[in-house]
Amino acid sequence: MTHPLHGRERETRAIEAMLDRARGGHGGALAVAGDPGVGRTALLEAAVRAAGPAFRTIGTTGVPGETSVPYAGLHRLLRPLAAETAQLPPAHRGALGTIMDGTPSAARFVLYTAVCELLSLTARGGPLLCWADDVQWLDPGSLEVLAFAARRVQDEPIAVLFATRDDAGDAGGLAGIPRLRLAPLDEEASRRVLQDAIGSGPAGGSLDGTGGDLAEEIVDLACGRPLAIRELAAALTTAQLSGAARPPRALPAGSALRALHRRRYLDLPAGARRLVLMAVAEEWIGAGTMARAARRDGADPADLDAARESGLLRFEGEGVAVRDRLVRSSLWADASREERRDAHALLAEVLDREWQRPRRIWHRAAVTGEPDDRVAAELADAAGAAQRAGRYADSWRLWRRAATLTVEHRVRTDRFLCAAGDAWASGRSRRARAMLRQVRPPACDVTRAARAALLRGEIEVAAGCPATAVPVLRDAAERLAGSDAEAARTALMWAAEAADASGDAHTYLEIADRAASLPPAGDARGELMLAYLGGMAATVRGRYREAAERLGTAARLGADIADPAARAWAALAAFALGDGPRTRSLAAEAVASARRAGNAPAESYALLVAGRCEALLGHPPAPIAACHDGLRLARATRLHGHATEQLATLALTAAFNGDAAAADAHLARLTGTADRRGLTRAAALGTWAPACLDLAADRPADAAARLRLPGGAGLAHPPSRLFAVPHLVEALVRTGDHERAARAYEHFRRWTDGIGSAPGREALSRRCRALLAERDAEAEEHFTEALRLHEAAGAVFELARTELLYGHRLRRGRRPRAARGHLRAALRIFERYGAVPWAAQAGAELRAAGETVAPPAAAPPVPERGAGTGGARGAESAPPRAANGFGKLTAQQAHIARMAAEGATNREIAARLLLSPRTIDHHLRNVFTRLGIRSRVELARLIR
Repeated sequence: MTHPLHGRERETRAIEAMLDRARGGHGGALAVAGDPGVGRTALLEAAVRAAGPAFRTIGTTGVPGETSVPYAGLHRLLRPLAAETAQLPPAHRGALGTIMDGTPSAARFVLYTAVCELLSLTARGGPLLCWADDVQWLDPGSLEVLAFAARRVQDEPIAVLFATRDDAGDAGGLAGIPRLRLAPLDEEASRRVLQDAIGSGPAGGSLDGTGGDLAEEIVDLACGRPLAIRELAAALTTAQLSGAARPPRALPAGSALRALHRRRYLDLPAGARRLVLMAVAEEWIGAGTMARAARRDGADPADLDAARESGLLRFEGEGVAVRDRLVRSSLWADASREERRDAHALLAEVLDREWQRPRRIWHRAAVTGEPDDRVAAELADAAGAAQRAGRYADSWRLWRRAATLTVEHRVRTDRFLCAAGDAWASGRSRRARAMLRQVRPPACDVTRAARAALLRGEIEVAAGCPATAVPVLRDAAERLAGSDAEAARTALMWAAEAADASGDAHTYLEIADRAASLPPAGDARGELMLAYLGGMAATVRGRYREAAERLGTAARLGADIADPAARAWAALAAFALGDGPRTRSLAAEAVASARRAGNAPAESYALLVAGRCEALLGHPPAPIAACHDGLRLARATRLHGHATEQLATLALTAAFNGDAAAADAHLARLTGTADRRGLTRAAALGTWAPACLDLAADRPADAAARLRLPGGAGLAHPPSRLFAVPHLVEALVRTGDHERAARAYEHFRRWTDGIGSAPGREALSRRCRALLAERDAEAEEHFTEALRLHEAAGAVFELARTELLYGHRLRRGRRPRAARGHLRAALRIFERYGAVPWAAQAGAELRAAGETVAPPAAAPPVPERGAGTGGARGAESAPPRAANGFGKLTAQQAHIARMAAEGATNREIAARLLLSPRTIDHHLRNVFTRLGIRSRVELARLIR
């Protein structure tokens, strides 16, 4: 059965490119390698479909039972080519005839060249696709012949595709053939495979009715293997699809993948099997513990080597772990009760260090398999100690084991809740959700259910869909309001964050009003939450004086609160007031406190706030470290909402700078994800970014059209729409639409006047007034004040933008001498930050003002963009080039060259740009080559 491919765009492009070359007479070969079940065969099938009727297709498949039969695979491949074989010269025809007759006797080289000639002859009638699947099971002779031919098709219309397992011993046979490794599918692609499988399965159905738990569990268990996803989906029961029964914990008994893992396990010596199963029981074992276990069990070194070579374990540093959850669950499901008990007993013996005591207690209890409250209490004590020390990766496992051994239902529920909270703090959102699924009636009373809902909603805000999180969190707040007002306020804060992320201002106001109706807060954190929610709600309602007072209170309270989330909210309050220094200070403290606490989601959220605020404060648009750090962390911990927002911020930052290549790269990864998850705030930044690129490329009409798009096609997030007003005003004024520009500015003016006169925001307001001014004297007054305020705020890049606009106005007013000073200042700043399009605009204005300025060297034009779309540039579009003296360098190379010329070492540059020193060294070598210099001294002289 043919299955649709998901998440294989890179691989299909590589194969289609090879097929295109073959159509043009320049063939090639490719070896597709991957783990069992990862989709190698499906990719070969997709290649056959892509080849279409224009190609003749032949293929063979390795079969385990034929591995020792000489040339069995070649025999299968050549059978359809009997007519072409008859046209070969006698020597070649005879060599192939011995293969087809089953009596191979030809000299190897004659046989190899005969196959080459046969493929070439076949390709004379049109391009040929030759494929070989499951190469790891091909007989050695067939593999050698096919690889020999594949290495010699460069000048023939022939494409050769191999598919092999990553762990197969065929590396030598396929030497010299490019290898394309299939990685496991990411979560989004895995979900699409699951939806296809459930929709076409015998039970039918959809993921929409499962509440997300079933999909999460299957995707997590399958570890990115499409075959595993389909096998799990095919075995689902109606009760599991409806959510009435728990998700599967292992592949079904008839699974091909499960059988494969079982065969590998049974092929091991008895001692190696015991060591492997011990690793399955513990998940991760130190090398010293493994060595003690081998000695205690009487295993010899060969057993340990066999376990290492089986592919079932992963040896990393000082530890040993099972390869992945799919292998672990399969082996544990197939293990007998006696085998499991023996593994636990062996671990209880060898985990003999004092720091291993909790794990030793657990395995000792697991030998009996019976609940034991006394042992559970010891594990809970150890979990609490690990939790207080911030070792959440240890504490959640201990809480889970304590809960498993607990008899009393309510205590067990509390321990599962602790396990969920600590799993979430350690960055394991899926594990946290799995623990929350254990919190079920009748042991779960209203308060416990509300606590579970609060955590579930918080996870959904960061890792799922914020619109889904809002009702969950509001319901939790209502349940908690009577017994725990502080927890209720926290639930409402996260509900408000979710509403803002989804662009639902009406719901945000309802949440703020409900928070205000709760009993008064008794601590600074509670007061901060109330002040922040009240201030933001007042801003939405246009009551700016009230908003300024409340937000100021929230920002002041943040300095004395250690909680990372509260400090992040205080940073947002300071940002809303335009207080740049306090915003950066509070955001940095939020990140630092989250890191000290070891709380991964809190750190990710703090980095999200820090990056977004820094981007919108108008400071130099170099890559923001917080965004890059946050993106890496969000991806590592599967916080998809945070990752999407970081991509949006990075895209906007690059667009401010006019860097179309970087912005489009981020937008390409953002497209679809924001809409699918309902992340309106991220989508709004994704719409704003192309408008900024249009302004940088001197396309104000396109920029205005984007920023004025209605509804979800435009800036559907109200705060983002407000922040973008200065860009809209500039675009409209440059197109001559002063009336619309004045109407757009009026709301921005009321906000800046009412919220307070922070220098950065007041500077933008003054610039708008200057652009709208009819008289030159009035414009000059506003421009001059805007420049002073930009400098006071430290907003260097916005300063340059205002210098450019001021210089343009002066030049158009026939005052070229006065214009040149402002335009030179703008040009210097733009060149300093590698803002190529903006430097080009400043240079053009200077030349128009009568000053001789060398044009930027061969900077390719930024491609035209439709007003309603933000599509990525084509692959043939070159990246922007740096201006003037760095015309031969990319923007990244120019940035590195400046830092090197200023005396920074490779390691210092790497730390600032979040790259490796080796990458910096590579860039500098290219810089020296392109500029024709040989040392840093020459580089410094050139820059001066």
